[in-house]
Amino acid sequence: MRRTLPPLNPLRSFEAAARHERYTAAAEELNVTQVAVSRQVRVLEDYLEITLFERGVRSLRLTDAGRMLLQDVSQAFDLIESAVANINRRSRRNALSVQVYTAFAQRWLIPRLPRFRKLHPHIEVDLRVSDQPLNFERHNLDAAIVSAISPPDEFDCHLLADRYLMPVCAPSLLKGGTPPLKPDALKKMTLLHSLARTDSWREWLHGAGADINAKQGSRLETSSLTLGAAVAGMGVAIGIRMLIEDELASGTLVVPFAYAHRSPRKYYLVVPRAHPPSSDMRKFMEWVLDEAAPYRV
Repeated sequence: MRRTLPPLNPLRSFEAAARHERYTAAAEELNVTQVAVSRQVRVLEDYLEITLFERGVRSLRLTDAGRMLLQDVSQAFDLIESAVANINRRSRRNALSVQVYTAFAQRWLIPRLPRFRKLHPHIEVDLRVSDQPLNFERHNLDAAIVSAISPPDEFDCHLLADRYLMPVCAPSLLKGGTPPLKPDALKKMTLLHSLARTDSWREWLHGAGADINAKQGSRLETSSLTLGAAVAGMGVAIGIRMLIEDELASGTLVVPFAYAHRSPRKYYLVVPRAHPPSSDMRKFMEWVLDEAAPYRV
């Protein structure tokens, strides 16, 4: 019997956009443009002859039909993902599956993985980039790196790194001023906010004792976009120290203030409690904890 299925690429774009409630975040996840995601969702709506989103100026809201479709489609994609992961893992016994955040993977973990590969050439590491809740069984994961105020009780957790927050900006933004500046200098600067880390400025300003409106400034979808805007001279962004080392070393970003805020949130390496880690997983755990040792202060 022939299956009657909608076009799958539009369905995938809809599912990502519906989860994030933003085309920009969906585009980043799917590695396509925002326009491409919007176009694919329109294709699906035309195919189904129904409206899936109520579109605002800067927002998306699911219609009742969209919510129903998202629930069922998400479950179907979870089953497909799990089935493929099972088959892939069985055929690649030395592959480790690790879930990480996008910025952490791009800025810290991936540049270091060649060192792990050199030490253990027989072990492959598959990175799953996601900010979704952890489900080791469903997504067939061996480990994950998460950010939390306290270690999640349901997993075996290992402190990976402390998170130090610090404002950064392009050197040109200082206009001849010599760091360290006083926090009051921010009153004449634009604060750049990441929608992925909405409390970062509030945390830093409170810790620095600065009487400045933490909500003023511009908002960007992701931390990467926020740092890119800072490099371009649009304003001052909050960076996590271990993730901005390249920009600081190259001089494209500078630290205008002396105070670095030790956030209550930390990075943890977590593994499922139900399954003891394999010998390969223990080697990866030992290696990544050793790599992050300088950031546990």
